[in-house]
Amino acid sequence: MSSQSELGNGLQPQPEPNPPPETQPPSTSSSHSQPQPQLGSGSERKAEPELVASDADLKPPQALGSSIRSNDADNSPSGEATSRPQLRKDEGNRTFTMRELLNGLKNDSEPDKDDVNSPKTFSQEGQQQQHTDQNNAAMALINSVVGADEEGRSRQRILTFAARRYASAIERNPEDYDALYNWALVLQESADNVNPDSSSPSKDALLEEACRKYDEATRLCPTLHDAFYNWAIAISDRAKMRGRTKEAEELWKQATRNYEKAVQLNWNSPQALNNWGLALQELSAIVPAREKQKIVRTAISKFRAAIQLQFDFHRAIYNLGTVLYGLAEDTLRTGGSISTKEVSPNELYSQSAIYIAAAHALKPNYSVYSSALRLVRSMLPLPHLKIGYLTAPPAGKPIAPHNDWKRTEFLLNHERLQQIYRGEQKQLSQSPSNRSVDVVNGDKKSVRVDIADIVSVSACADLTLPPGAGLCIDTIHGPVYLVADSWESLDGWLDAILLVYTIYVRGKSDVLAGIITG
Repeated sequence: MSSQSELGNGLQPQPEPNPPPETQPPSTSSSHSQPQPQLGSGSERKAEPELVASDADLKPPQALGSSIRSNDADNSPSGEATSRPQLRKDEGNRTFTMRELLNGLKNDSEPDKDDVNSPKTFSQEGQQQQHTDQNNAAMALINSVVGADEEGRSRQRILTFAARRYASAIERNPEDYDALYNWALVLQESADNVNPDSSSPSKDALLEEACRKYDEATRLCPTLHDAFYNWAIAISDRAKMRGRTKEAEELWKQATRNYEKAVQLNWNSPQALNNWGLALQELSAIVPAREKQKIVRTAISKFRAAIQLQFDFHRAIYNLGTVLYGLAEDTLRTGGSISTKEVSPNELYSQSAIYIAAAHALKPNYSVYSSALRLVRSMLPLPHLKIGYLTAPPAGKPIAPHNDWKRTEFLLNHERLQQIYRGEQKQLSQSPSNRSVDVVNGDKKSVRVDIADIVSVSACADLTLPPGAGLCIDTIHGPVYLVADSWESLDGWLDAILLVYTIYVRGKSDVLAGIITG
């Protein structure tokens, strides 16, 4: 299956705070799969309690692009506004008002009595002079930043006041990792505040200095996961300035290592997993071809892990769709033989379309999602979302001898998952992909699960099931057990069912219905 256009580089929507869900999506578990999060371009920027910057690198589709990639933010009026950085609030230093900063600066200008009365050794004075020199260099960078407009200039004045406060704190106590961390955030936000028309200071110089502060802070406090996360973002921003060069490759590798460290210290962070996947995706576009596919598959696992933690995380859902699209393009382009264990390009295109359709259903006003959907909608088995094979027991008998289980086709749409019997039904419709879609013969009982009846969906391993990748869909009427052809196939079914359920819970089923039924 060849595509006429491709999801390519572009802008992306920016995040909005995720409100607490009114209804939790069904629980998931999978003993066989590793964390799986991300796709195309929806990167989370400095999240609470740190400086927060634009949090999605969503990629809009472009005709005949070379690969799905991440960029900056979508200007869609309905998109989430770029998150403004906030100084760390949970420990040590916190966000200050202008009045507090001014008062703090006044107090900081007066030397502490302890500092005046305490004698200093030669080495202490040398260390203090070294810190003073470093602080002066960093302050010189911040002082030279001029915002692009009045709002930017006003914000920069506040950032400058904050920087002086942290510089003063570090001069008094060079091991104050919290002050170092917050100062790094100020430098990072100042880099975002640089006037594009200004040649000095360079954004890269500010980011490089922020990275030094993050490095110092994490050496003093190796468990500071927020610092590793924002440090990775700063490194990623530096890498983006360098295109597809060897220097950029090394920076992307550094960013992935820092995201990995952030996730190790705080595994419950879908934003870090999503950004980790994006960094891997960027890296895959630079490395030699022989290394690319392994990195892409690792990126897929990070996006899926992000989604498993937060099933309405539309940026990771979209990113997963775009990275699968790119993998389909590469597989088709290389023309290599597909083994029985590998997924065909057509199946990858179809999987990609499912995730992009789900992202659009969750955020129908995002122009990036809408444009991407127009490219991939025909790759769905319309008028359904997914069609594939599952092994099922006789209808109404969830526990049955293994010999009674049959491998048959199932279809999934916005309302239900239903078993279908080819050749025993009348044809319902012809999809744009020329696949006939049938309805179940009234004389034949079939397995059917209504989305509204679902309680939970999970992988399962049970001796009462035939060998294979077991799937348990718990409903208000009792559990329904099915077996997928492989664990990879099971992942696709788990995600598809859970996404449809999440869309139903969020009250967006009508949007999904419009996508697949036209």
